[in-house]
Amino acid sequence: MDDLLGLYSQASDWARTKVVAASTQLDAKTPCEQWDARTLLNHVLDTQRYFSETARGREASPPGPNPPELVGDDPVGAFDAARNETKAAFSEPGVIEKTGPSLGIAFSDLLIHGWDLAKASGQDATMPDGLAAAAYEIIHGKFSDDQRKGMFKPEIKVGDDASPQEKLLAYTGRTAS
Repeated sequence: MDDLLGLYSQASDWARTKVVAASTQLDAKTPCEQWDARTLLNHVLDTQRYFSETARGREASPPGPNPPELVGDDPVGAFDAARNETKAAFSEPGVIEKTGPSLGIAFSDLLIHGWDLAKASGQDATMPDGLAAAAYEIIHGKFSDDQRKGMFKPEIKVGDDASPQEKLLAYTGRTAS
């Protein structure tokens, strides 16, 4: 939790591997209802743009249900540009302290959607050690029912013995299978 930029970097490195493999399957159905892999990746890019812009104190519209076309002909290049911009914005002195939980949410969002891309493209969707637990700690219980609408499906109940990844996915309305 002390190194949000490190968590973001690890999650973005992992998510990048999912983007590389999914880049040839952009029409694949994802766990996000009504979104194919291209639309999901456009959402990821739009979300990362939002976080990097607001971290710099600029006005930016929050991501909506119909993301703009940002992937273009180079999904990996577009992803690299977005994650590099987000890392640069939050690396500026004092930004993480001023923006509160923003980077933690950006990290969690990227990790969860990396899982979505992995599932859509038939890849191993196992999150790297420690990342799911950190993301769960950052977002669990932080959103009211009203805030959850449009962001997550209803939470799925899991047992106390569920793994951190299962807990994170269940909190966002996803099942590990």
